[in-house]
Amino acid sequence: MNKSTRYLTTAGMIAAMYVALSAVSQLVGLCSGNIQCRISEALCVLPVFTNAAVPGVTIGCLITNLLFGLGPIDVALGTLATLIGALACWAIRKKLPWFASVPTILSNMFIVPVVLLYYGFSQGFFIDAGFVALGEIIACGILGTILLWSLKKNPKVVSLLTLESVSESKKRRTDKTAASQT
Repeated sequence: MNKSTRYLTTAGMIAAMYVALSAVSQLVGLCSGNIQCRISEALCVLPVFTNAAVPGVTIGCLITNLLFGLGPIDVALGTLATLIGALACWAIRKKLPWFASVPTILSNMFIVPVVLLYYGFSQGFFIDAGFVALGEIIACGILGTILLWSLKKNPKVVSLLTLESVSESKKRRTDKTAASQT
């Protein structure tokens, strides 16, 4: 399979997983509103492994907000918060991979309260920011870090995400290990 086809497939698969996991959160009433904890936000750490995750989680969030969101401002700003978080995660992936969830937590913490205020659901910016941050810490910070750790332990799955064959992935890790030992 060529790289562009694999890239689109990976992004689409991540978007589909995001929407499916968001639907689970919607079933228990935690997908939108003042108190939200989308388990799909755990996927926002995937840019550590592939840049295909950036459009993947962004499109997944867009579809989720269209299906379960509060309205057009939520679709626009909520999706923007995810895009900012994913791009920042991609930017820090090499130097600070274990902090991959922080950009998503922060971008949502500052943007989502504005959406809640616009739609009249606000309990005050700082209260809303606290609740959004708490939900993001659970979903992205804790679950996302567990996902990150699990993927780092499983090179076969990572090779699917990084658009490499398993042998290319092993060679890259071997080269990296050899370079760090010299």
